Amino acid sequence: MNTDILTRNNVKIFGQGKQSIVFAHGFGCDQDMWRYMVPFFEKDYRVVLFDYVGSGSSQINYYNSDKYNRLEGYAEDVLDIMATLQMEDAIFVGHSVSGMIGMLASIRESKYFERIIMLGASPRYVNDLPDYYGGFNRDEINELLQMMQMNFIGWASYLAPIVMQNEDRKELSTELEKSFCSRDPHIARQFAEVTFLSDCREELEYSSIPTLILQCTDDSISPPEVGDYLHTHLRNSTLRQMQATGHYPHLSHPEETTKYIKDYLAIS
Repeated sequence: MNTDILTRNNVKIFGQGKQSIVFAHGFGCDQDMWRYMVPFFEKDYRVVLFDYVGSGSSQINYYNSDKYNRLEGYAEDVLDIMATLQMEDAIFVGHSVSGMIGMLASIRESKYFERIIMLGASPRYVNDLPDYYGGFNRDEINELLQMMQMNFIGWASYLAPIVMQNEDRKELSTELEKSFCSRDPHIARQFAEVTFLSDCREELEYSSIPTLILQCTDDSISPPEVGDYLHTHLRNSTLRQMQATGHYPHLSHPEETTKYIKDYLAIS
C-alpha cells in the first residue's frame, strides 16, 4: 500500500462494509463537508474520504500547477487512491466539480467504479448559446476570477451565501465562507479557473458507468438545464429533482440527499 498517496490526500477509511463508497468534495471545500451524511453509510460500506491536493489537510507540497491545471490531474489522484486501496466496483459520490472528475477517472479506469452519484455537477459552466446553457456568461466567470485575485476574503463573503441558498440558516453560509478562506489563495484561484472554464461535454458519451444525477432547487451553480443536459447525454443515467435548495445539499439537507442515494443504490 502506497502510504505516500494516502498521506498526500489525507485519506480516511472507516465503516463496516466490504464495498467502498468514496465521497469527493467540491471546489473550496474538504472532506469534512460530508460529516452529516457519512454516519448513514458506515454500517453498510467501507467509507473513504479524502482531500484534493491544496484542500483541507492534504499535503500542499505535492501541489503542481502544471498537473492541476486540468481536471484530469485531479482524476489521476482519484485513481491513485483507488488503486492504493485496491478498490473494485466502488460507488463514487462527487459533489459539484467532483462529479466530472469522477467521470473522467471512470473513463480511464472503469474497473474501479460500479456507480457514480453526481451532486450538483456540471459539464460546462459557461453558456454556449444557443445550444447550451451552463448558467454563466464568460464575462461573469472572468469577474469572479478577478475578484478572487484582487480581494480573496471579499470574494468568499460575497459568494458563500449566494451558493448556499439557505437564508434562514446563516451558520451554513458562515461555514462555507470559512472553508473558502482557509484555502491558499493562489491554489484556490487556479482550481476555480480550472473548474469554471472546464468543458467535459465531449467526454460524456464515453462514460459507461450507471450514474445518478441529483439536481437541487435554486442551484445558482448548476441550474436545471444542466441536469437535463447531463441526463440526455449520459448513458445509463437517472435524474432526480431534489427539494433541497442551493448547491450544498449534503450540508443543508443530508437526510434527503442520503435517501435519494440509498434508494438509487437499492436498485440492482
